[in-house]
Amino acid sequence: MTDLGRELAAFGTSAVSDALDIAGVPGTLWGAARQSGTGVVVGPAFTVTFEPVAEGERAAAADYIDDVPPGSVVVLSNDGPHCTVWGDILAEVAVAKGIAGTVIDGYCRDVDGIRALDYSVWARGAFMRSGKNRVRKVATQQPVTIGAEGDRITVRPGDLVTADGSGVVVVPAHLVAEVVDTVTRVAEMEAKVLTDVRAGVPLRVARANHGYNDVARRTTAVTP
Repeated sequence: MTDLGRELAAFGTSAVSDALDIAGVPGTLWGAARQSGTGVVVGPAFTVTFEPVAEGERAAAADYIDDVPPGSVVVLSNDGPHCTVWGDILAEVAVAKGIAGTVIDGYCRDVDGIRALDYSVWARGAFMRSGKNRVRKVATQQPVTIGAEGDRITVRPGDLVTADGSGVVVVPAHLVAEVVDTVTRVAEMEAKVLTDVRAGVPLRVARANHGYNDVARRTTAVTP
């Protein structure tokens, strides 16, 4: 993990989401809930895309896990039939390789076994039906567009994935430094507000004193 990644890991996804709002950039993944693991996971995205196969067509299990660098977060795009593309064997290999976690735009199987490994997975839910002969891998390390209809985001290889119990946020690689700066700035302000509130200052007064609403203003121009 980079130094900036370590800094971002000190904050939860809510703070990162707020920083992306300030930047005017979408990055929250709707529908992905934590299925296993604990704590905050941060790492660069390693993307994999699946597509449905025709009925009766054979498709082998996808082999890509050996190519995933340690510290990465695997991002799987499987917005097709109701079947799974991640299970306990992949999770065990991921643990051995030091992969940080897995985010699935789709479903995960073998959840009990994965929880026993304490490996972090986010998905739409748990389901046992295999993806073998239902979907095939069509690309790795290419941009993927994932999420619910009307609220989709594009994830590019190397974008920084941040995930915890509240869900998944993806920070474009070129905005990581700015997001870290914004999150730090907002956290410092909120700490001052909490200190005042705990001392008996009314919340509206504490917010006004420390510029709670003003801090939401972007300080730099958007970089395409």
